Amino acid sequence: MRKLMAATVGFALVAATPGIALAARERAERTERGTQAARQWTAAWAAAPQRPSVGFEPNWSEQGFSGQTVRQVMRITAGGSAVRVRLSNRYGASPLKVAAMTVAKAGRGPAVRPGSLRHLTFGRSRSVVVPVGGQVVSDGAELKVAPLESLTVTMYLPETTGPATAHLQGYATAYRAQGDRTADAGGAFPTGAEKVTHSRYYLSGIDVAGGAARRDTVVAFGDSITDGFGAGNDTDARYPDALAERLAKAGRPRPVLNAGIGGNMILSDSAWFGDRGLDRFRRDALADPRVGTVVVLHGLNDIGFSEVDLPTYKPNPDRSLAELVAGHRALIRQARARGVKVIGATLLPMKGAEYHTPRSAEKIRRLNHWIRTSGEYDAVADFNRAVADPRDPERLRAAFDSGDHKHPNAAGYRAMADAVDLAEIS
Repeated sequence: MRKLMAATVGFALVAATPGIALAARERAERTERGTQAARQWTAAWAAAPQRPSVGFEPNWSEQGFSGQTVRQVMRITAGGSAVRVRLSNRYGASPLKVAAMTVAKAGRGPAVRPGSLRHLTFGRSRSVVVPVGGQVVSDGAELKVAPLESLTVTMYLPETTGPATAHLQGYATAYRAQGDRTADAGGAFPTGAEKVTHSRYYLSGIDVAGGAARRDTVVAFGDSITDGFGAGNDTDARYPDALAERLAKAGRPRPVLNAGIGGNMILSDSAWFGDRGLDRFRRDALADPRVGTVVVLHGLNDIGFSEVDLPTYKPNPDRSLAELVAGHRALIRQARARGVKVIGATLLPMKGAEYHTPRSAEKIRRLNHWIRTSGEYDAVADFNRAVADPRDPERLRAAFDSGDHKHPNAAGYRAMADAVDLAEIS
């Protein structure tokens, strides 16, 4: 009888084991979901999505990818104990399938630092489909990262993607290789000049968890001068980069996100240069609830494009000062409605550039006067005076000129960052 009872009890335990295991697994999944939801996430890096197009230099956005792995490197401006990634298919014509994805601390070129590679999941699955026009956010991957540290994000795209949602002027090298190379240490990725581009693909943001839950994120919003044209590739020398470094050095570290798009305008959409600033401001600058301050440097292309008859500068209506001021006021209203402090930045001088004329120079002077004196912005960053030649204020100082007389070099971008009054940043 005892043997029979023992056998019966044993049978009951065995029979119950699958149910117990299932319940335990469900509890673990609920705990994981709860952990993910309870974490305080902070945007540490961002790039404004654009339609696929030629851009300022060759890129892969129009051809897209097929059975290839893409590796991209970016420097974050906030630290934490875990990382997650945001993918955008905003301008895709078909769903985007990502079969595998990893994040790691960046080494030299396409290499990753040993022991830092983590596989990313989406709802605990290593693959995900991003719907047309949509965005997805990965689960968090445990990886301790520091502010101003560079990360590598690698994704395997097993099917033909068609034209890719991109950020065309990334000024950081992107690599690709055939097959699934998401776990590769770096050797599979060609590095020759003809094998890489300097655009971003599908990545719209990187978030970190584990830091303080503060509303102190800074967003730089504007065109190519915010995007960093002239700073050099793989240098992290744009003015928002320099501003993040300056804040950290001053003992006030915080995320600084770059929402610039080269060629962007406040008032006009462009197939090459993105949705107009009035429409994308809410999405690219104000959507994150942690944003406390936005720096607006915008309007130079609205003024300059009308002075040049080139296909790439279309549409190029002749905008009046009243239209430009109305555009700035609309941005201010949007920021105020979200409780965000908004700093107006003066437009840079551009004498010698291709669309400098007496008419465009006069508009710049008058718009800058309004930004400085109207009192409508919460504060002013006088970038114009920071980089102007003292002997000819309508021209960039030679030491700050990237060579086209319109975009600063790395030294000029640092001078711009130095012109921001840190006391005015929330």
